[in-house]
Amino acid sequence: MFRSTLFTLAMLAFSTSSLAGAPMDNDQVKATIAKNLQRLSPQLVVRDVRPLDAFPGLYEVRIGDNIFYTDASGDHMISGHIFDTAARSDITQARIEDLNRVDWKTLPLKNAIVSGDPKGKPVAVFTDPDCPFCRHLEKEMPNVKGVKVYTFLMPLESIHKHARGKAEAIWCARDKHKALQSVMLDDKQAADLKSRDCKTPIDENIALAESLGINGTPTLIAGDGRKHAGSFTAEQLEAWVSQ
Repeated sequence: MFRSTLFTLAMLAFSTSSLAGAPMDNDQVKATIAKNLQRLSPQLVVRDVRPLDAFPGLYEVRIGDNIFYTDASGDHMISGHIFDTAARSDITQARIEDLNRVDWKTLPLKNAIVSGDPKGKPVAVFTDPDCPFCRHLEKEMPNVKGVKVYTFLMPLESIHKHARGKAEAIWCARDKHKALQSVMLDDKQAADLKSRDCKTPIDENIALAESLGINGTPTLIAGDGRKHAGSFTAEQLEAWVSQ
């Protein structure tokens, strides 16, 4: 409620200030906002600007995969989320998910470990065997119902030096999902797994993640293309996939 009040006050201020001076058309406003926001950094790339009809004087600015808000001058920028208190929904997060949707059909599912309900709603999970948040998510998975999980192994070697070896051992195990659980739930090491030498899709998974703007784990993709960075409880995951 406090955050919503701040945004309401900010929007009223923007609405009032936007009335000052000669009116500009929409293209002029977009150009002005983009130019002035670059005062923060010359490397800042504004992907899109659009007025929010429901909030006169406020503009949505897309930078990378993120959303910010500004006035018509671009002199002030708000970093934060707008919430619909009546609907109890996060307007900004819904917009981010909509903008950054992934075409599910483009995912190479052959490179993923399949688990969960064979007839459930699909979700892809990019995971690192040594990521603590990934392990939390994996602990929740046995309690998740009605979801078919495609796990893409994506070791972050820069911060987890043993993750690559574990990911390769998991993929080359006879039972990939059992091996995944052994590592992430029972803290087994690569040497503990009964694996054979094989070709893995790990480099392909890392390249895929980069092309999708995924740079952290766990990151999930729902069947309708929505992305989510971070872990879930079983209940939260079921609700998110079903949206």
